[in-house]
Amino acid sequence: MKFLNVVKFALPAAAFGFLALGPASVPASATTATATFLVTATVASTCTISTTPLAFGSYTGALSQVNTTVTVTCTNTTPYNVGLNAGLAAGATVTNRSMTGPASALLSYQLFRDAGHTLNWGVTISTDTVAVTGNGAAQVQTVYGQIPAAQFVAPGAYTDTITATVTY
Repeated sequence: MKFLNVVKFALPAAAFGFLALGPASVPASATTATATFLVTATVASTCTISTTPLAFGSYTGALSQVNTTVTVTCTNTTPYNVGLNAGLAAGATVTNRSMTGPASALLSYQLFRDAGHTLNWGVTISTDTVAVTGNGAAQVQTVYGQIPAAQFVAPGAYTDTITATVTY
C-alpha cells in the first residue's frame, strides 16, 4: 500500500481574497474621450464718480480759495472726461457760477481745473473738461474753487449744487 504524501503550505490572507474575488479584482482597461469648450467674456467700459463738498467757510469780502475733489474709477484704458455744470442759481453759467443766499441774493464763485485758477471747469468736452484715461483704480481730480474779493452781499448762508459728470 502506498501512502500519499500531502504537502501543506500556507497562503497569505490576501491571496484568499484574490481567489475569492476572482478576475473581478483585476483592473479593467479604461477608454476616455475629451472635448474642449471656449470660454468668453466681454468687458464693457464702465466708470463711477464721487465727490466731496466744497466748503468756503466764512466769506469776509476778501478773495477766498479752497479745493475739493472728484474721484473717478473707470475700467483700464477707458478714456473719459469730467465736467462740472453751472449749478442751480438763476442765470448761472459755467464761467459765472453763483451761490444763492437770503432773499435770493447771489454770491459769485468760480471752479477751475488748475491750481493757478486760470482754466475754467465746465461741461464742453475738449474745451473745459478734464480728460483722463482710466487705469482701473480710483483717480482723483482736484477742483479749485474761488470766491472773488469785494462782494458785499447780505449776510447769511449761501449754497449751490454742482453736478459732476463723467463721460466715457
